[in-house]
Amino acid sequence: MNNSPLSKEFQLEDGLIYLNHAAVSPWPKRTVEAVKEFAKANHFRGSLDYPAWLQVEDVLRSQLSELINAPSKNDIALLKNTSEALSVVAYGLSWKNGDNIVSSDQEFPSNRIVWESLSPLGVKLKEADLCSTEHPEDALFALADENTRLITISSVQFATGIRLNLEKIGRFCKERRILFCVDAIQSIGAVRFDVQSIQADFVMADGHKWMLGPEGLAVFYSTPEARKLLSLKQFGWHMTEQIGDFDRRDWTLAESGRRFECGSPNMLGIHALNASLSLLLEAGMDKIEKEVLKRTEYIFEALTKSPDWKLITPVAPGSYAGIVTFSHTTLDNEKIFKILTGRNIFCSLRGGGIRLSPHFYTPLEHLDRVINILTTEFQSP
Repeated sequence: MNNSPLSKEFQLEDGLIYLNHAAVSPWPKRTVEAVKEFAKANHFRGSLDYPAWLQVEDVLRSQLSELINAPSKNDIALLKNTSEALSVVAYGLSWKNGDNIVSSDQEFPSNRIVWESLSPLGVKLKEADLCSTEHPEDALFALADENTRLITISSVQFATGIRLNLEKIGRFCKERRILFCVDAIQSIGAVRFDVQSIQADFVMADGHKWMLGPEGLAVFYSTPEARKLLSLKQFGWHMTEQIGDFDRRDWTLAESGRRFECGSPNMLGIHALNASLSLLLEAGMDKIEKEVLKRTEYIFEALTKSPDWKLITPVAPGSYAGIVTFSHTTLDNEKIFKILTGRNIFCSLRGGGIRLSPHFYTPLEHLDRVINILTTEFQSP
């Protein structure tokens, strides 16, 4: 993949080793060009090309539908971010005192704070310890009871890199009539994702991580049945079935996911994400997943040979995706992190360790350089 034409899409500055796709990714060349062209069109023509922009928006919905295997592009809403989509679910559902929500103790704040905010309504958030059992899904199931209304979980945990068996959770939820909500921001664009096979009711993800797109635009998937459960808290012209008929007074809500889009779309972000997703779909998610996992396992293999490093991310097949988090057995991880970043190695400090997140195009030579530093310069005294 490194020698393919797609590798030329990434032109990082010399000396930069970018291992932080689980945070914010660099844009491919085609995305940069798409934004430039959109800006030039605005500068010289204003909104004269708006009908063409709407076609790009429609293509983006189809791309996202293909990427997550949604039954229809009508199941796709374009929102600002994961947090907004989670809030649409949290404050769209009708709760009663005594309801509970099951999640984990490792969630990114976006998938915790919104549920905690429901406590004044008498709704309790129950957080499972994913590391308490051999199979983390069982920790979730142990907390579910007759008052559990929803299970909400990240497909891959942002700090530890634990990858959940979503099919298993989906079956559990369907058998018990529990709603299933998935924060898929650390999966979509890195590994194959199938909303139908996991039987999810709601799935959301920003485009700025593994999808290689801009901040400020996210996908929100919902099934037609689940959409009807959500009352709306914001309204505007864009969410009606009669979109564009501005003089009409007898409006109705759109049946599609567009009902969650109250106002003008983020056209700049739409053009950017459209370009980024064209690259992912051109490469093929099966090949991208293969390359992402190859790099994850490459780091696993190197660090397990050294007695100085402890892997925090599980190594069992199926339990990881693109994130590798590890810690030193004796030395201070924060100091090591500062040394790495000082050498132009862009990574993160997460989950009690150092987090690396290479993408499919990351050169193996970059991983070799980082591994060599870790295993030769940070030996225990």
